[in-house]
Amino acid sequence: MTAAALSAPGCPSGLAPPDAASASDPAPFVQSTGSEKRLALSVRGARCGACLARIEAAARALPGVSDARLNLSNGRLDIRWTGDLAPRRIAEAITALGYGAAPLDTAADQSAEQKEERALLLAMGIAGFATANIMLLSVSVWGGHGEMGEATRQGLHAVSGLIALPTLLISGQPFFRSAWNVLKKRRTNMDVPISLALILAFSVSVAETIRGGPHAYFDAACMLLFFLLIGRFLDARVRRRAWSAARELAALSSRTVTRLSAGGSTEAVRAADIRPGDRILLAPGERAVADMVIEDGISDLDESLVTGESLPRAAAPGMTLMAGTINLSRPLTGRAVAAAADSLLSDIGRMLEAGEQTRSAYRRIADKAVSFYVPIVHSTALLTFLGWWLAGIGLREAILIAVSTLIITCPCALALAAPVVQVVAAGRLFRGGAYLKSGDALERIAACDHIVFDKTGTLTLGTPRLVPDTVDSATLAAAASLARASRHPLSRALAAAAGPGPVAGSISEHPGLGLEGEINGALCRLGSAAWTGADIEPGAAGGMALWFQQGEAAPVCFRFEDDIQDGAAGIVRELSKLGLTVEIVSGDRPGPVADVAGKLGIATWTAGASPQDKAARLEKLQAEGRRVLMVGDGLNDAGALALAHASAAPGGALDISQSAADAVYSGGLAPLPRLIRTARQAKRIMLQNFAFAAAYNVVAVPIAVMGYATPLVAAIAMSASSVVVCVNALRLNGPREKQA
Repeated sequence: MTAAALSAPGCPSGLAPPDAASASDPAPFVQSTGSEKRLALSVRGARCGACLARIEAAARALPGVSDARLNLSNGRLDIRWTGDLAPRRIAEAITALGYGAAPLDTAADQSAEQKEERALLLAMGIAGFATANIMLLSVSVWGGHGEMGEATRQGLHAVSGLIALPTLLISGQPFFRSAWNVLKKRRTNMDVPISLALILAFSVSVAETIRGGPHAYFDAACMLLFFLLIGRFLDARVRRRAWSAARELAALSSRTVTRLSAGGSTEAVRAADIRPGDRILLAPGERAVADMVIEDGISDLDESLVTGESLPRAAAPGMTLMAGTINLSRPLTGRAVAAAADSLLSDIGRMLEAGEQTRSAYRRIADKAVSFYVPIVHSTALLTFLGWWLAGIGLREAILIAVSTLIITCPCALALAAPVVQVVAAGRLFRGGAYLKSGDALERIAACDHIVFDKTGTLTLGTPRLVPDTVDSATLAAAASLARASRHPLSRALAAAAGPGPVAGSISEHPGLGLEGEINGALCRLGSAAWTGADIEPGAAGGMALWFQQGEAAPVCFRFEDDIQDGAAGIVRELSKLGLTVEIVSGDRPGPVADVAGKLGIATWTAGASPQDKAARLEKLQAEGRRVLMVGDGLNDAGALALAHASAAPGGALDISQSAADAVYSGGLAPLPRLIRTARQAKRIMLQNFAFAAAYNVVAVPIAVMGYATPLVAAIAMSASSVVVCVNALRLNGPREKQA
């Protein structure tokens, strides 16, 4: 998000609030469609459901606003309105709440997020270094207890304080700034008790060092800070990566377009400037960024991004060409049927955004506990201090007991309960051929009870292969001499089967039909049945066939097939044993889809599905109460991957599909059952960690309140609770996978 953004009330940002008036005027960024106006703002500091509700309510309260939707994953606020509402008033309404608002700038947003992540990493490194060095000094103090002189002990405490002071000032800034920002708004958040514990532990330690006391707690303060920064850094990294899919898709659709005027002249315009009815020239090798109807030209189209299928499709006048399609052979002229903002690419982008917004609704158990935890901890520490002070034990002792209460209840174990399990599970999955890309992926994958597969490139290899022994070697060699001159996938497969060899002479390629050339003085053709004069199209292999005619001889058919992934049938059976039902939803033709489904024993399948059809199928399944794991590899799967309860993509998938997925796997389908089992075991361990963190507080808080724990003991107890959580998470690395 932009540098003008600020920390939200109640959210752990830690950025200083900007002047609301300094935000850029968003008026130039308004898009109009008839009487309706649209604006996208980048909002900084919104981290929770309460922030989302507050911002959306403020925007919708403005006159003429019909809709306002904030995406927590990327901070994008989309507003629609009619009337004379000034765009600056929208930004001012957001900044008045204590949030930052500026016109959406994807590049600036990403740069700011990366800068924040680097700052947290630096703070975490400083805190870790300081903790290690102070612990060395503390061990010396503990080891020399009873023998070490007072001056030596006081000197070691002073050195610890000199290390801890800059550490707290530098590494504690994310917590201190966040706490200060929300306190100014008369609100509170989890960073307030954390900041109090850090400040009080340091202050008491300084006082103890000055008066020559036996105990100082600099190690407790720095250790607590280090553990908390680990969780904050992991959260920042997850948030930055959550919207990478939409950013990549936006870059794909932000190209220039060649528009034809009424007089036939050409001009390069932005994709956003294309309107329905505009005439567009699509050159060979160019990708369409708007849906259009072809008016002139014949060519071949690469629709792999749109349908997921690798075989080119012939294009002719009257056909609809979807955004994302690549023109392969000859120039095409068409007329736009929709604005670029309403094209297929934009539809997929909106599905990605909807999917990310759905994901942001999943709140960790720790987040749900925040609203109860903060006031309880504050009240308990305050009442403990007042109670002991009024009981007459003295101000110093009362403060020490209150500090112990704050430290012992600091949410370190609670904060680590999920992230440490995610780290261990991610390492185990990586060794098994998969890696996680979403912070809450494990919980959602564990809950899935239905899996939807794309076909091409997911269940199959996605590369056509010549069926052996369909023709004799001499005919294969002759046909290959034509095929070597073409980049068509079936021609490549034929040439690969024949091996190295010569290329025929006088070759010409006819888009949508095939190749023509001379072999030993005879005119030869390679392509479709109609091109070679064959009577019928073959029905076998789902139409994956090439016909070859040499001179006046009868045409010969080369059949191809897309091999199923090794062990796919066994993997499907294993998934069924894990309690998941399986189906296929593919953009391919019914024949190949039915063939693959039959071989794998999958009873439910859908063919010819567009990206919208796939998303609609997932929404229907979710409306029926199913929790769907979507597995796909193409751009046409990206929307469904984002909308699914959880998603996975093979390592060879498009970058956009990998970005939209929660997990990426390699080495065939074998990692999928392992992914399910690991996720389910990880969820169980997370719940155990949460239960332990709650039980720890139930036992430890009364001990601290009654004065039986010094700040040092409290810090050790807090650290021990974190160690228990980490050791429990390491059970994921056990030799045996638990069956779920």
